[in-house]
Amino acid sequence: MQKYVKLTGCMFKKGSKLYSIFNGKCPKCHEGNFFKYRFTFNPSKITKLHDNCPKCNFKYMIEPSFFYGAMYINYGITVAISVITFLIAKVIYDLELLPSFLIVLFSLIVLAPINLRLARILWINMFVNYKKEEEN
Repeated sequence: MQKYVKLTGCMFKKGSKLYSIFNGKCPKCHEGNFFKYRFTFNPSKITKLHDNCPKCNFKYMIEPSFFYGAMYINYGITVAISVITFLIAKVIYDLELLPSFLIVLFSLIVLAPINLRLARILWINMFVNYKKEEEN
């Protein structure tokens, strides 16, 4: 049991991809914030990024239209949420078809800001690895 706790503790430490993803940090230095604004439901601020990392000056837009690929990640997250929500509504709560779809629609609208941010930070973490400060 203690090994399991020790391993899960390592997964979220600085230097791991999960640290960058769940804390919204630069994928290269894990110091600077990835997004300009903290979590918000304001549509104009949801996906605003810094041009460069405030700490290591890493350029987030690696190439033109880099974050278009995050649409595929967002699509996968949306499909997963839709299927899970529908199964919970239909199987566990035994709701009719229309109420089940309305619950799916509501959950997608509520979770859209989280999905957009998560898709972008997952996408960049697929291509950028952590480097210690002395290596930067």
